[in-house]
Amino acid sequence: MRVSVMVLGLVCLCAMVIGTAAPLVQEDDVRGAFLTSRPKEKPASSGTATRPNRRRPKAAAVSNNPGKSPDKTSAKTPAKTDTPAASSTPSTASTPLKPVNAPRIGLGLTLFMRDSNGLAVRTDPDHVFQKGDRVRVLLETNTDGYLYIFNTTNDGSPVMIYPHADLDEAGNYLQAHVPFEIPSSLAAEERLRWFAFDEVAGTERLFFVFTREPMSGLPIDDELMALCRDSKESCPVKPSSEVWAAVQKQMQEPLAKDKTQQQYGRTETTAEQQATTRGLGLAKDDPQPSLVMMASSPRSTLVTTLDLIHK
Repeated sequence: MRVSVMVLGLVCLCAMVIGTAAPLVQEDDVRGAFLTSRPKEKPASSGTATRPNRRRPKAAAVSNNPGKSPDKTSAKTPAKTDTPAASSTPSTASTPLKPVNAPRIGLGLTLFMRDSNGLAVRTDPDHVFQKGDRVRVLLETNTDGYLYIFNTTNDGSPVMIYPHADLDEAGNYLQAHVPFEIPSSLAAEERLRWFAFDEVAGTERLFFVFTREPMSGLPIDDELMALCRDSKESCPVKPSSEVWAAVQKQMQEPLAKDKTQQQYGRTETTAEQQATTRGLGLAKDDPQPSLVMMASSPRSTLVTTLDLIHK
C-alpha cells in the first residue's frame, strides 16, 4: 500500500479505522477525568499566529534560599529514560518522586475529513475511505509530555514519522490541552495539510506513544536535526529492536476509553483552530475529543494505535 501525500517530505497514510492494540477498560469517568484539567476560560489571544514551541523545555534553577546557590540537580534538564519513563527529580524524604495524586496520563483524538468546500469536518474513524479522501488528526493530552508517532504498512517495519527533522524543529513536546494536529493546517501548500488516499488499498497503522519524559534510544531536537543533516539514510528514523520491544510491551497495558458520536459532521471551530495554531490551549467549553483514552493506572507512558484502512 502506498500513500500519496507528503508531510514536508514525509510520505504517510491511507485510510482510517480506530483501533487500540492494548486492552480497553470501559470506565464512566474517563472523559470527565480527562477534561477536569482543562482551564475554565481560554487565555486571551494576541492576534498573532505563532506556532507552539515543541522543543524540549529547559528546567529553570530554583532556590528556596536567596542567599544560597541553586541546587544543581534542580537545574538539570531531565535525562532521557526508557519506556516507561522515570522521573528525573531526586527522591528524598521531603520530596516525593511524583505527586501522590498525579493524574492518569491521557490522550484525546479527533479525526477530521476535508469536505467539498475544503473545510475540516469531524468524521467517524470507522468511515470507509476511498481514493481522493483527505483526513487530518487532532490530538490533545491531559498533561505535559512527549509525543512519538510510528507508522507501519501492512504489518511491516516501523518508521518514526514524528518527531521529524522537517517538522517543529524536530521537537515533540506537548503541553497539556494545547492541541496538536498532523498534518499541520499551516503547511505552505494545500496538499501538505492533509493525508490523502490514493488508489492502492491496504492497511497502515499509526502508533501514538505519549510519555512524561523523552524515550531513550530515539533522537529529538538538535540531536535529530544533526542526525538527518549528516546522514540522509538515517531519516526517517527506524526504531531499534529494543525500543520497539518497549513500545510493544506498553501496548499490553490496559487503557480506558470513551467515544462520542455527537459531534460527527460538525466543522472544526475557530477556537480549535486558534488553539492549535497559536498554542493557546483548549477551555472546558471548547469541543471535546471524539475519542478519549486514559491509562488505567498512574504510569508514565501511554501507547495506542489507529488502523488506517483504505478500500
